Amino acid sequence: MTPTDKLPPKLALYARLMRLDRPIGILLLLWPTLWALWIAGAGRPDAMVLLIFVVGTVLMRSAGCVINDYADRDFDGHVERTRHRPLATGAVSTREALLLAAGLSLVAFVLILPLHPLVLGMSVLGLFLAASYPFTKRFFAIPQAYLGIAFGFGIPMAFAALQHAVPGIAWVMLLANVLWAVAYDTEYAMVDRPDDLKIGIKTSAITFGRFDVAAVMLCYAGFLALMAWVGMAAGRGLPYFAGLAVAAGIAVFHWTLIRHRDRPACFRAFLHNNWLGATVFAGLAADYLLNPVVA
Repeated sequence: MTPTDKLPPKLALYARLMRLDRPIGILLLLWPTLWALWIAGAGRPDAMVLLIFVVGTVLMRSAGCVINDYADRDFDGHVERTRHRPLATGAVSTREALLLAAGLSLVAFVLILPLHPLVLGMSVLGLFLAASYPFTKRFFAIPQAYLGIAFGFGIPMAFAALQHAVPGIAWVMLLANVLWAVAYDTEYAMVDRPDDLKIGIKTSAITFGRFDVAAVMLCYAGFLALMAWVGMAAGRGLPYFAGLAVAAGIAVFHWTLIRHRDRPACFRAFLHNNWLGATVFAGLAADYLLNPVVA
C-alpha cells in the first residue's frame, strides 16, 4: 500500500496520475535544480528561492506526468507496465486530466511571480518543453535528449533567479543533464523496448539498438566530464570531485545491471540514478561547506 491509497478514491486516482506514488521522477528533476541553485548561490542559495524551486519541481513534474499520460492514453493500454494507469483504464477522463495539468501549471506559475522577470519569461519556455515532450516520441529518434532539456530547464532558471542572468556555466550544466537523462532514460526504455516496438513508439533504446549499453556508458562519461569542467569553472575543490568519482563508480555499477539487458535489472539501474544525482549534490554541498566562497 502506498500513501496515495489512503486518499479518497478520486483524489487517489489523481495522485496516481501525477505519479506521486512514484517520486523517482521528482528526484531526477530536483537534483540538477539543486546543483544549479548551489552553484548560482555560491553555496548559500536564498531560502525562499530554494523553497519555490523545490515546490515548483514537484508541481511541474506532476503536471508533466499528467500531460504524458494524456498524450500516451491510446498506447499505455498496450504496454504491460502502463496498462493500469488511470487514463488508460478510463478511470480518469481526458477533460479531468487536462484541467488537472492546467491547474498544476497555474499554481507553479503563481509560485514564481515574486522572482526576477527573467525567470517568468523562461517559465513559459519551460512549460512548453514539459508539455511537448510526450509528443516527441512519435517522431524524434532520441526523445530522451528532449526530456533532458525539459528536466534540466530548472538549471538556467535557477541562475536567472539568483544571478538575474544565465551565464555559460548554466548551459554547460544543462548539456550535462541532457547526457545524464539520455543515460538513465535509455535504461528505462530498455525495459519497455519489446512493447514500444509493437506500438511504434520511438525511444533511444530502439535507436541505439545493439549499441544501447555502450551509448548509456558514453553518456555517463560525457555527463561526468562536463560536470568536472563545471567544478573547475566554479572553483570547486576535493569534496566536489570526490563526489564525481563516487558517481562514476555508481555509473559502473549500472553497467553491471544493464549489460545483459535483463528488464528488471535495467529498471533497477534507472531507479538507482537517484543516488547518482544525490552523490553529485552531496559532494557539491560538502565542498561549499568546507570551502566557502569569500565575498
